[in-house]
Amino acid sequence: MNAILSVMGIDQKGIIAKVSGFLYENDINILDINQTIVRNIFTMVMMVDLSASKLEFGEIADRLNKMGDEVGVEIRIQHEDIFKSMHRI
Repeated sequence: MNAILSVMGIDQKGIIAKVSGFLYENDINILDINQTIVRNIFTMVMMVDLSASKLEFGEIADRLNKMGDEVGVEIRIQHEDIFKSMHRI
């Protein structure tokens, strides 16, 4: 199962390392990534493959939300199908 993971907040050292480290530790593969910083606002969008992870989707979302709170950024994850449905023209 693929999902879209987004991260947004004030830029600071270690955001990518924390998020990618969490993904690695939980057998979540990064399929695609786009990251930018505009006037100190950090944004990153990833497509990830959750199929090898032993965690349920809800647990992944909860842990990422907690990490976002700790780091001071907003982290959201959505199933790819739901994301595509929401953004279909």
